[in-house]
Amino acid sequence: MSKRLVSLGDSFTEGVGDEDPSSPNGVRGWADRVASTLAANHQDFRYANLAIRGKLLGQVLAEQLDPALALNPDLVTLYAGGNDLMRPKVDIDALIDDYDAAVGKVVATGARVILFTGVDGVEDALFRRIRGRVAIYNEHVRGVAVRHGALLVDMWAMRQLRDRRLWAPDRLHLNSLGHNEIAIAVLEALGEPHKLTPAELGPRPLLSPQARRTENLQWGKEHAVPWIKRRLRGESSGDSLAPKRPTMEPYA
Repeated sequence: MSKRLVSLGDSFTEGVGDEDPSSPNGVRGWADRVASTLAANHQDFRYANLAIRGKLLGQVLAEQLDPALALNPDLVTLYAGGNDLMRPKVDIDALIDDYDAAVGKVVATGARVILFTGVDGVEDALFRRIRGRVAIYNEHVRGVAVRHGALLVDMWAMRQLRDRRLWAPDRLHLNSLGHNEIAIAVLEALGEPHKLTPAELGPRPLLSPQARRTENLQWGKEHAVPWIKRRLRGESSGDSLAPKRPTMEPYA
């Protein structure tokens, strides 16, 4: 039974792509959806979310881990490293050494931990370029989970996440349907009853080569170019943001 949840990470855990003006930072996301269900299942449930978009793994651990443990959680979700894998150069082994140490630190407090593998981007031109990196990262994460007895949500195995209809227009973040799929996977890993239902989208629409080129050009103009410009300036989309739920509070 989990009554004190803290979620750590980057945009994936903050909830980017699942836009909701009524939620802190203007996004909801899978972690909030999980918290909503746990609050309904357990009296006195409390929840904090320290994740901030754009953070590298080192930044997540340096800025979020100790504040999270100070909240005395009994359940911690942790996903980080995706932004590192998209950089021109990355030392995956060094990343995982830090990741492993952080998970060990959480487990030593008695809290349960939920980890995540990265998504298989085989059907997306952008993610396909780093597919090998993600696969290596995932194997390391599986090892970390085994060593520390952590629960694992294997997004690589969730074939439904290959469907672009579960992704936001920027193609980097899940939309509300995608975040709902992750929430279901987390709740089932925990063995928690829930009322969430998977998306029923039917067959994927077929696009002509011309329509696909037009769509890709529009995506590049609206999303890829601004992202590249931020990287060149050394800026992050989360530079001016604070954690959406920095203290342990009832979920409402």
